[in-house]
Amino acid sequence: MRELGLILVSVLLIFATLEVVASHGDQPLSTITVQKATFALHYQAYIKVSPTHLGLKGQNTDWVTVEFSSPNPSVEDWIGVFSPSNFSASSCPAPADNPWVEPPLLCSAPIKVHPLLALSSTLMKNTNYSTPKYKETGKGSLKLQLINQRSDFSFALFSSGLSNPKVVAVSNKVAFSNPKAPVYPRLAQGKVWNEMTVTWTSGYGIGEAVPFVEWGPKGGQPIRSPAGTLTFDRNSMCGEPARTVGWRDPGFIHTSFLKELWPNTLYTYKLGHILSNGTYVWSQEYKFTASPYPGQNSLQRVVIFGDMGKAEADGSNEYNDFQHGSLNTTKQLIRDLNNIDIAFLIGDICYANGYLSQWDQFTAQVEPIASTVPFMIASGNHERDWPGSGSFYGNKDSGGECGVLAETMFYVPTENRAKFWYSTDYGMFRFCVADTEHDWREGTEQYQFIEHCLASVDRQKQPWLIFLAHRVLGYSSAAFYSDTGSFGEPMGRESLQKIWQKYKVDIAIYGHAHHYERTCPIYQNICTNKEKQHYKGAMNGTIHVVAGGGGAGLAEFTTLSTKWSFFKDYDYGFVKLTAFDHSSLLFEYKKSSDGKVYDSFTISRDYRDILACTVDSCP
Repeated sequence: MRELGLILVSVLLIFATLEVVASHGDQPLSTITVQKATFALHYQAYIKVSPTHLGLKGQNTDWVTVEFSSPNPSVEDWIGVFSPSNFSASSCPAPADNPWVEPPLLCSAPIKVHPLLALSSTLMKNTNYSTPKYKETGKGSLKLQLINQRSDFSFALFSSGLSNPKVVAVSNKVAFSNPKAPVYPRLAQGKVWNEMTVTWTSGYGIGEAVPFVEWGPKGGQPIRSPAGTLTFDRNSMCGEPARTVGWRDPGFIHTSFLKELWPNTLYTYKLGHILSNGTYVWSQEYKFTASPYPGQNSLQRVVIFGDMGKAEADGSNEYNDFQHGSLNTTKQLIRDLNNIDIAFLIGDICYANGYLSQWDQFTAQVEPIASTVPFMIASGNHERDWPGSGSFYGNKDSGGECGVLAETMFYVPTENRAKFWYSTDYGMFRFCVADTEHDWREGTEQYQFIEHCLASVDRQKQPWLIFLAHRVLGYSSAAFYSDTGSFGEPMGRESLQKIWQKYKVDIAIYGHAHHYERTCPIYQNICTNKEKQHYKGAMNGTIHVVAGGGGAGLAEFTTLSTKWSFFKDYDYGFVKLTAFDHSSLLFEYKKSSDGKVYDSFTISRDYRDILACTVDSCP
């Protein structure tokens, strides 16, 4: 009975949060009350889940059938999914900032919820009718998707909606055959061009098993590389919900460094753990193609987008249920994966916002992409921002994560992961990735990094210089930027435009504003080239692109006229850069709904065009 009470209160917290969530995923837990929670266990009600053993063929994603019945069916009935299945108040610490000073203390929020019929609440307005006859018959069934998350699962049937919820029934437990299995590999470029890193998650600590990667050229002799192991505890979180109801054990995150790769060579790899008894645990086999040598003249294709989030393939609702485009973006990238060499997700990665279970679900969603091509990330406000934590902005957008999850779950070639700026080379491209959640203004450590990244590239060998950041440090017609009169992040371009111009940055790409927009080549608010699609020779300015339509709820454009804006699209999508050689670049914007190109331009130029002086680019 006590366990059911804990489950109930957890769900109430999440639903109350969802009802007031804004498009940027704020979770004002301080306004939530749970005094009306009651029990209504009924001997005629049941909820059953089958099969009870999942992943019998080694898969890390599986579907279950949920059968349920209630003697008093209502349009306000719903199901919650919980993992771990057991809740114990004795294991729940009470952080100093936890407002819930009276028992029961909450151990964990549910990992997903699913309505049985359409509720009157706006929370469920986007949910399909999954059991249309439930109101008449009191019986129904659902098929829900589960992923391997290092623990078992249970399901609970609730009645009376969100304001006066009642526990009606609790299900049996289900689990994957090996909950601790190595799962969801994420590739990333290392600190040198011929190094690839592999990061994955498992339930095996260093005292229980030794992690490694077995890899080699396809068809060649495999070798083994050791992996380092990281984890963190509740005390690493900066605040709630990450420190309270959103906390879930992250397991162990392993990273292995595959070195001295041959350029453009196809490699296979699989994740392994040697248990203390000498037995091996293996993942399935994956493959990747090694990066080209910096400056190498070959076909190179890059995908860039921001603000992706995650969504449920089974139609379940999730904590910040506004990321409906993320599944389409994921599907389109998977369909075109043979034509993608490297991907960048430039901040606001999964919008977990302090609900740690969502990171596992996100890495499972993008596994087909991240396990095949380098999946590089940038830090956004929903990963990093928290008051008093050193972030440039003092809001609570990270839900108390304060960067820990992003810095641990993914590898990036930074000198210090807490300072999330870095450079990476891919053939003819140089990418300078900024961290907008730390100060970038002139005189700061990050400003010095950005200028060094831009200045140190050999443009004869790497002609395509790309600047990436989460917040729009350049130009944007988003309504929330125009309302401030800045048309971009305040102090952004004022601080950086002179070095973009000095070092002749070709394209600057941002997220944060959830839509697509492209400017003219621009410097100091003036278009330096009026051509819109085919640029030849020197552009004399930088093209600024907002590619924040990766999946999270769309953001409105201003109604004011912005003469420097060439193309706007209020839709989900991503951009793709294709370098054919040192003189030819193709830029494309594709919608996530159909994968078709809706905006594009080309750049054709020679090395002498890069050398040529433009305004403020030469002494």
